Amino acid sequence: MKELRVILAGGGSGGHIYPLIAVAQELKKQSESFNLPLDMRYFGGARAYAQEIVDNDIEFVPILSSKLRRYFSPMNLIDILKFFLSLVQLMWKLFWFMPDVVFSKGGPGAFAVVLVARFYLIPVVIHESDSIPGLTNKLSGIFSKKVFLAFSSARDYFKNKDVEIVGNPVRNSLFEQASSLTMTDENQYIQARKGLGLNLETPTILILGGSQGAERLNNFVLESLDILLDKYQILHQVGKRNFDSYKKEYDYISKNWSEDMKNKYLPRPFFNTDMSDVLIASDIVVTRAGSGTIFEIAAFGKPAILIPLPEAANDHQLENARFYSKTGAAVVIQQDNLLKSIFIEEINKLIQNKEMMAKMSEAAKVFYRPESAQLIARHLLTYVS
Repeated sequence: MKELRVILAGGGSGGHIYPLIAVAQELKKQSESFNLPLDMRYFGGARAYAQEIVDNDIEFVPILSSKLRRYFSPMNLIDILKFFLSLVQLMWKLFWFMPDVVFSKGGPGAFAVVLVARFYLIPVVIHESDSIPGLTNKLSGIFSKKVFLAFSSARDYFKNKDVEIVGNPVRNSLFEQASSLTMTDENQYIQARKGLGLNLETPTILILGGSQGAERLNNFVLESLDILLDKYQILHQVGKRNFDSYKKEYDYISKNWSEDMKNKYLPRPFFNTDMSDVLIASDIVVTRAGSGTIFEIAAFGKPAILIPLPEAANDHQLENARFYSKTGAAVVIQQDNLLKSIFIEEINKLIQNKEMMAKMSEAAKVFYRPESAQLIARHLLTYVS
């Protein structure tokens, strides 16, 4: 019987891994409908997500990961060595597996997989999440048979290639909840708030700093909490890396607060299994402008305030934010303009204008592309031997 062998490749962040898992979940579903055996393996260095990868029936194959830098750093010497060592690893491991197709999300470590796949004449398909592609995907695009994009503005970087705009794949745990959510059914909204211990009437702000957190955004929130909690309740993803130090600071500044005030603030290291409830329960989302986060909040139709990370490669977060804000679904505040008075005024203006919030919510849902993972998986199935 024919079998489809697929290698998944990407950097070690949630922005790479979650879309890969979303495509893998859809690929599994479609292959089962055709009674087609499927062997999926992740080649890379995302050890923080290794268990999640394995839990989704994807074999984790560790490969040395190296970062491509376009600036001087002593780490470049180490990563050059790691890059060539990873090529040796991959020459051996790809030879014995010999997949039908490689699907890459870009990021550190992915280009070595693409390069060796090209050597073995294995078809390469890539997906670029951002409005400005990273260096890995710019190079990988040269060797790719198909390029999927989240933002149409990235098309110019892949000229003379078979390009398709599909949005960004959203993980099943969120996709299914978002698909069942309606504007008129308040039951999910009420249940989500009750489950999180939130007040049903108080407006709720969700603050996301990514899976690892955003230190400057966290510090800004800490400085603004006393004013924000006067009117709102807050769900805050602080980040795993920063949570312990953040919690110590929060405990210190809040030691004289009332219990009622403390109960209006829920800081967490990371929202994972309960992310759908957190998104449903919130009225507005404040976040960096990574593509994965933008498409997840769009799936739930949430108005957003985007604060792009200034140091993002090629300033892609700013371009993501500008592109998304043009739809009417979000407001952009650049890091240099992130002052307490401006931020709180923007929050108040949005929360108090229900008509504007409804328009932003509708614009977000129009922007979201629920068929993204399906389209990519359907294409990957065409490479079966």
